[in-house]
Amino acid sequence: MIYAKTTRVINRLGLHARAAAKIVKVASMFASEITLEVNGQEVNAKSILGILTLACPMGSLVTVAAEGPDAEDAVLAIEALFNAKFDEE
Repeated sequence: MIYAKTTRVINRLGLHARAAAKIVKVASMFASEITLEVNGQEVNAKSILGILTLACPMGSLVTVAAEGPDAEDAVLAIEALFNAKFDEE
């Protein structure tokens, strides 16, 4: 089963290296395959370089999708990072 949610980048600096590292750390805790998609470009959420290629400034819409045994939990955990502004502000 695929579980997906769209969220917005609300932190001032967008998806930069520290934020990407936090996403990778959380995503790596789950067995599911997890992707981030922005403007049709999809990357593995467990790849810091992939995430950085998205170049998401504040205000960008990001779809977080996961497929696997813990898909919903994975998506909700990553969404929580976005909502918490990656604990940066």
